Amino acid sequence: MPGYPEILYVSNIQEDGEDIGHADAGCVWHTDMSFAKQPPRATVLHAREVPVTEDGTVLGDTVFASAVKAYDSLSDPLKAKLKGKKVVHDVLGRRRLTRSGVQDNDKRGDVPLMVHPAVRKHPHTGKKALYVFNGECVAIEGMENEAAVSLIDELAMTVIQEKFTYRHQWRQGDVLMWDNCAVQHLAIHDYALPLRRMMWRITVGYTDVYE
Repeated sequence: MPGYPEILYVSNIQEDGEDIGHADAGCVWHTDMSFAKQPPRATVLHAREVPVTEDGTVLGDTVFASAVKAYDSLSDPLKAKLKGKKVVHDVLGRRRLTRSGVQDNDKRGDVPLMVHPAVRKHPHTGKKALYVFNGECVAIEGMENEAAVSLIDELAMTVIQEKFTYRHQWRQGDVLMWDNCAVQHLAIHDYALPLRRMMWRITVGYTDVYE
């Protein structure tokens, strides 16, 4: 937002044929900015415009999944296997998978790979959560590539089981805050212009990823 750089436009609105914000943000399961050494503790999203069809159907939902409940559901042998495992996060991995984020991919090319624990410990509650998702997580230190990718996929699919999810249907004016230490999320891109969507996003509380 002009004058307020901490506010990011998540929007498909265009001016002079150019996107004014991130039109394709969040189109795969993820937590915000996992490529950073200190990812944001929380994200706040404010719905300014919501896409609604002529028959009144609201589009552009956001789905959330509890990575805490997903970890709790794992077998003891799998929990033991994950102990000490470090996952490599690549900011461009998700974008290569979805061909998204074209607005600033050139700026992301110099962002180094980041390593975080596969299981993160919440800095306040102490609860453990899976910190693994497809796309941005590209390898596991000390594991052969094929085995690592297979394990990443298994863990990622565990998190997004329907029993661990909540789907939010937006209304204009909604403000949603979520805990990136505990949940993953996915933006549903089931709308297109002339249906407009405008969300204001901020991230707060940057913190280390504790093991």
